[in-house]
Amino acid sequence: MMSSTRSFLARTLMWVGIACAATSLAPSRAGAEALLVIEAESGRVLFAQNAGYPWYPASVTKLMTAYVTLRAVKEGRLNLDTPLVVSSNAVAQSPVKMGFGVGTVVTVDNALKMLMVKSANDMAVVLAEGVAGSIENFADEMNANARRLGMVQSSFVNPNGLPADDQISSARDLAILARALIRELPEYDYYWHLPGIRMGKMVRWNYNTLIGRYPGADGMKTGFICASGFNLVASATRNGRRLIAVVLGAPSSAARAMKAAQLLERGFNSNTPLSWFAAPFGTVESLQPVAAAPPNLREDMCGGHRKRPATEDEDDVVANNNPESPYAVFLASLRPAKAKGAAPLQQLGEPVLVYTGTKPPAAGSQATTDSKPEKKKSAAVKPAAAKDKDNAASASEPTAAKPKRKATADKVGAKDSAASTVAPGDSGATARKPKAAAPKESTKDGGSATAAASGDGMPAKPKPKAPKPPPMTITPAPE
Repeated sequence: MMSSTRSFLARTLMWVGIACAATSLAPSRAGAEALLVIEAESGRVLFAQNAGYPWYPASVTKLMTAYVTLRAVKEGRLNLDTPLVVSSNAVAQSPVKMGFGVGTVVTVDNALKMLMVKSANDMAVVLAEGVAGSIENFADEMNANARRLGMVQSSFVNPNGLPADDQISSARDLAILARALIRELPEYDYYWHLPGIRMGKMVRWNYNTLIGRYPGADGMKTGFICASGFNLVASATRNGRRLIAVVLGAPSSAARAMKAAQLLERGFNSNTPLSWFAAPFGTVESLQPVAAAPPNLREDMCGGHRKRPATEDEDDVVANNNPESPYAVFLASLRPAKAKGAAPLQQLGEPVLVYTGTKPPAAGSQATTDSKPEKKKSAAVKPAAAKDKDNAASASEPTAAKPKRKATADKVGAKDSAASTVAPGDSGATARKPKAAAPKESTKDGGSATAAASGDGMPAKPKPKAPKPPPMTITPAPE
């Protein structure tokens, strides 16, 4: 009897200790993270930490932008081939962006692809204005849908997630949104797991580095601003079971990828014989919202103490420049063959073609914009880099150049992209000469979204084959 009583007391003290430890996980320090993993079908929570705390969503906002846009398509208010015009308001958005000039035409389909892969802030405005007429009207639709879905902690004032005090969500709400995208719009699931986009010679890979590497990864969206840290909503499927992981406030893009992979591994292993031992969390809707101000991670993310400014494209910088870095090792170590029931990764490896206008470019030609090419080449002017602009990049401005002078290119670090913008009307092409073919000249626009067709009468060079991201495997974190 005494032994039984002691055993009962020991178990009670153990659960009290776990409860106390859980309450101590509140984000009392600036670097705290919010973590969540749920089942997409049932909404059952498999693990949660700070999931009810409000957070700045950054570019993860674009999941709601895509949701509102695709619901409008499903309701017949527009279709994927509907042409949308780039406005001066879209051009004025902070990088990262495609950089098309005012008046450029982009279809809903291409705008969505650029939005989801490159996280283009100008394309978010193009979609918002195309669906609702203005950013303000579109924000009203975003908030109406958030309330309908039960996203009680979310408020939106813009479609791209650029810094705004009232642009707020939480891991709980973002998991609810991701689940709605999967369940309500299965015919558009394609957009969540695009590995990359290709426009002319430009190739941009998805910032969600789990896609094409982590076994079964099939979505969704990354985000970063200084105040939020590195955010990621990721989904993966194995043996017909789809999970959604949310990571908010990670200290780097590498850390958020590893955290998400560990959460997914923990979720997929949750049906083991010992999984009954874990404390139950209920469903995602039952997670309690916390009444608090969102943590501001600006000093941690973008303070002067950092050797390198936090940027969304630091994945490539770290992995390529230091192959022995923890993240490079992480990428190289993932082996998809070990994941039973995972979606075949070879189907996710090629970037998809995007273009301006309403028709794809002719075979063998480079993608062009609707803007007329200038007769003189433009040289990009390097402005000061901006912080806290959701993967800030530099904007290019046209300057007159001598006929034989080569254009210069911007090489400015980007947040949430490494791309620069293209000046309005500049497609990067030289004027077409009426007679004999001259030696081909080209301009570089620092990773611009456009590349011009050659205008010298010579046959176009074959396009270089885009490199595929390396496969990788994940080991679950110790619980």
